[in-house]
Amino acid sequence: HVLPARNRLRESGQFRAVLRGPGASRAGGPLIVVHVALTDPRGVRAPRVGFVVSGAVGGAVVRNRVKRRLRHLVAARLSGMPRGCDLVVRAAPAAAGAQFGELERELDRCLTRALAKVG
Repeated sequence: HVLPARNRLRESGQFRAVLRGPGASRAGGPLIVVHVALTDPRGVRAPRVGFVVSGAVGGAVVRNRVKRRLRHLVAARLSGMPRGCDLVVRAAPAAAGAQFGELERELDRCLTRALAKVG
Protein backbone atom coordinates (compact mmCIF):
# COMPACT_ATOMS: atom_id res chain seq x y z
CA HIS A 1 0.00 0.00 0.00
CA VAL A 2 1.21 3.46 -0.86
CA LEU A 3 -0.03 6.50 1.01
CA PRO A 4 -1.31 9.09 -1.47
CA ALA A 5 0.21 12.57 -1.08
CA ARG A 6 -3.10 14.02 0.18
CA ASN A 7 -3.00 11.55 3.08
CA ARG A 8 0.47 12.51 4.35
CA LEU A 9 1.54 14.88 7.11
CA ARG A 10 4.67 16.69 5.99
CA GLU A 11 5.48 19.75 8.07
CA SER A 12 6.50 19.88 11.71
CA GLY A 13 3.57 22.20 12.44
CA GLN A 14 1.14 19.55 11.21
CA PHE A 15 2.75 16.97 13.48
CA ARG A 16 2.69 19.41 16.39
CA ALA A 17 -1.05 20.04 15.90
CA VAL A 18 -1.72 16.32 16.26
CA LEU A 19 0.66 15.73 19.17
CA ARG A 20 -0.14 18.83 21.23
CA GLY A 21 -3.14 20.54 19.68
CA PRO A 22 -6.53 21.09 21.28
CA GLY A 23 -8.77 18.03 21.35
CA ALA A 24 -5.90 15.68 20.56
CA SER A 25 -6.06 12.20 22.02
CA ARG A 26 -3.66 9.30 22.18
CA ALA A 27 -3.58 5.61 22.94
CA GLY A 28 -0.49 3.50 23.28
CA GLY A 29 0.93 0.10 23.96
CA PRO A 30 4.37 -1.47 24.21
CA LEU A 31 5.00 -1.19 20.45
CA ILE A 32 3.38 2.04 19.26
CA VAL A 33 1.56 5.16 20.36
CA VAL A 34 -1.22 6.54 18.16
CA HIS A 35 -2.02 10.26 18.37
CA VAL A 36 -5.24 11.53 16.76
CA ALA A 37 -6.61 15.05 16.36
CA LEU A 38 -9.52 16.54 14.49
CA THR A 39 -7.61 19.31 12.70
CA ASP A 40 -10.38 20.02 10.19
CA PRO A 41 -13.65 20.03 12.19
CA ARG A 42 -15.75 20.57 9.05
CA GLY A 43 -14.46 17.24 7.77
CA VAL A 44 -13.60 18.54 4.31
CA ARG A 45 -10.04 17.21 4.13
CA ALA A 46 -9.12 13.55 3.76
CA PRO A 47 -7.45 11.97 6.82
CA ARG A 48 -3.68 12.50 6.96
CA VAL A 49 -1.02 10.35 8.58
CA GLY A 50 2.54 10.87 9.78
CA PHE A 51 5.06 8.48 11.30
CA VAL A 52 7.71 9.04 13.98
CA VAL A 53 10.35 6.32 14.15
CA SER A 54 13.30 7.63 16.16
CA GLY A 55 16.86 6.37 16.40
CA ALA A 56 15.90 4.59 19.62
CA VAL A 57 14.08 2.03 17.45
CA GLY A 58 17.31 1.00 15.74
CA GLY A 59 19.57 1.67 12.78
CA ALA A 60 18.34 3.01 9.43
CA VAL A 61 17.48 -0.42 8.02
CA VAL A 62 15.40 -1.35 11.07
CA ARG A 63 13.70 2.06 11.24
CA ASN A 64 12.78 1.92 7.56
CA ARG A 65 11.36 -1.59 7.92
CA VAL A 66 9.21 -0.52 10.88
CA LYS A 67 8.05 2.59 8.99
CA ARG A 68 7.20 0.53 5.87
CA ARG A 69 5.17 -1.95 7.91
CA LEU A 70 3.27 0.79 9.74
CA ARG A 71 2.64 2.69 6.50
CA HIS A 72 1.23 -0.46 4.90
CA LEU A 73 -1.07 -1.14 7.87
CA VAL A 74 -2.33 2.44 8.13
CA ALA A 75 -2.91 2.76 4.36
CA ALA A 76 -5.21 -0.27 4.51
CA ARG A 77 -7.28 1.44 7.23
CA LEU A 78 -7.52 4.96 5.76
CA SER A 79 -10.96 4.43 4.24
CA GLY A 80 -12.38 3.75 7.70
CA MET A 81 -10.96 6.92 9.24
CA PRO A 82 -13.10 10.03 9.71
CA ARG A 83 -12.49 12.95 7.33
CA GLY A 84 -10.69 15.96 8.81
CA CYS A 85 -8.72 13.89 11.29
CA ASP A 86 -4.94 13.62 11.42
CA LEU A 87 -2.98 10.74 12.86
CA VAL A 88 0.61 10.35 14.04
CA VAL A 89 1.92 6.84 14.69
CA ARG A 90 4.98 6.80 16.93
CA ALA A 91 7.02 3.61 17.11
CA ALA A 92 8.48 2.47 20.43
CA PRO A 93 11.89 0.72 20.47
CA ALA A 94 10.11 -2.65 20.96
CA ALA A 95 8.50 -2.25 17.50
CA ALA A 96 11.86 -3.21 15.95
CA GLY A 97 11.51 -6.82 17.09
CA ALA A 98 7.75 -7.14 16.63
CA GLN A 99 6.12 -9.47 14.13
CA PHE A 100 3.84 -7.92 11.47
CA GLY A 101 0.75 -9.44 13.11
CA GLU A 102 1.69 -7.98 16.51
CA LEU A 103 2.04 -4.50 15.00
CA GLU A 104 -1.29 -4.93 13.24
CA ARG A 105 -3.17 -5.96 16.40
CA GLU A 106 -1.66 -3.15 18.44
CA LEU A 107 -2.38 -0.56 15.73
CA ASP A 108 -6.03 -1.64 15.56
CA ARG A 109 -6.39 -1.52 19.34
CA CYS A 110 -4.70 1.89 19.71
CA LEU A 111 -6.50 3.38 16.70
CA THR A 112 -9.89 2.31 18.05
CA ARG A 113 -9.16 3.77 21.49
CA ALA A 114 -7.69 7.06 20.22
CA LEU A 115 -10.53 7.64 17.72
CA ALA A 116 -13.15 6.92 20.40
CA LYS A 117 -11.67 9.69 22.57
CA VAL A 118 -11.59 12.19 19.72
CA GLY A 119 -15.09 11.59 18.32
